[in-house]
Amino acid sequence: MLQDAKAIRYYQRITDAIVDHWNKGYRMDELRLYIEGYVAALRHTDAIEPYLINRLEDEIVRFLYDSSNFATPLPEPEPDYR
Repeated sequence: MLQDAKAIRYYQRITDAIVDHWNKGYRMDELRLYIEGYVAALRHTDAIEPYLINRLEDEIVRFLYDSSNFATPLPEPEPDYR
């Protein structure tokens, strides 16, 4: 579980971006590449401590493989007003 404020903000940003990309048609392998690039950029810039980046990556991967995060709601049937 993340407790650092910056790590939580990064988690929120990347999970929001992952869901947006999923809705645009990207699939798991592309999302995984996106995550790897994001994490690599965090490591390169020293934005947060390395151990927090590792925890963040674990949480993001857990989010990615949880199918409930990408479930599309069923469309509501239109009422018949005849």
